[in-house]
Amino acid sequence: MLRPLIAAALLTALPLLALAQDTEPAWDPAQVDLSALISCEGQPEQFLALAIAIQDPLKAVSLGWRPLPQTNMFMTEYALNAPVTVFGHSSQHIAFAGSSVMAILDLPDPRPLAKQLGLEAAVDTPEKAMFGKEVLSEETLDKASGMVLIRSAVLSVSNVTSHPGKTLAGCTYSIDPAEEDPEEPAAEPVTATE
Repeated sequence: MLRPLIAAALLTALPLLALAQDTEPAWDPAQVDLSALISCEGQPEQFLALAIAIQDPLKAVSLGWRPLPQTNMFMTEYALNAPVTVFGHSSQHIAFAGSSVMAILDLPDPRPLAKQLGLEAAVDTPEKAMFGKEVLSEETLDKASGMVLIRSAVLSVSNVTSHPGKTLAGCTYSIDPAEEDPEEPAAEPVTATE
């Protein structure tokens, strides 16, 4: 099932990604394969290593990235010193939005790439196109907390009005708590008292 790719909602995944980071060996941001991460061939913990690194502009620069002016309020953009190749296309322009990392490609229409990748249409109008597919969904047990977590990755291709003539292609990584077992009784609701 295709998950909605709303940048504001994706920000909620970062605390759970941090929880997973505490239980696994830390990734060195300089060792993360950016092309693989954008292509949804990476792991959520690798995304977290980059997400933490870009909080410090000097760390981003040390990775060979130059911060770009923000043209879309939901995206943080970088120019790369060395291009990445994703899905057969080269780009020196990447963006982060919530728990997504994307290459910004010189493709005026995202539909051919979405078709090539076998993605499902979420929105397909003359003005807006958004396609995606979940490529990773697995349960893991967090040893420290005992929580069952769902690790997932959603491959997406879209366009956005802030970048006319471009296609955004990338991956959204998340680690979410597993849904409660419907057999278990629900907890009593907590209400505030004055």
